[in-house]
Amino acid sequence: MLPLLQFGSLGSPPSLLVGLVLVALVLLVGRFVMKVAWKLVILAIVAVTVLWVIGILGF
Repeated sequence: MLPLLQFGSLGSPPSLLVGLVLVALVLLVGRFVMKVAWKLVILAIVAVTVLWVIGILGF
């Protein structure tokens, strides 16, 4: 017997559709969070570099 058929209502098309929609929402939110995270990482690299150069110059 197929593993999906053993779960009863979890294998029905409406619940599979809801599950796929939830996965799509998680992926969309994850993309947004990663976009923001990359910007924060780049800003942190720039800030550390500027502080390092200022420290080398003795300011």
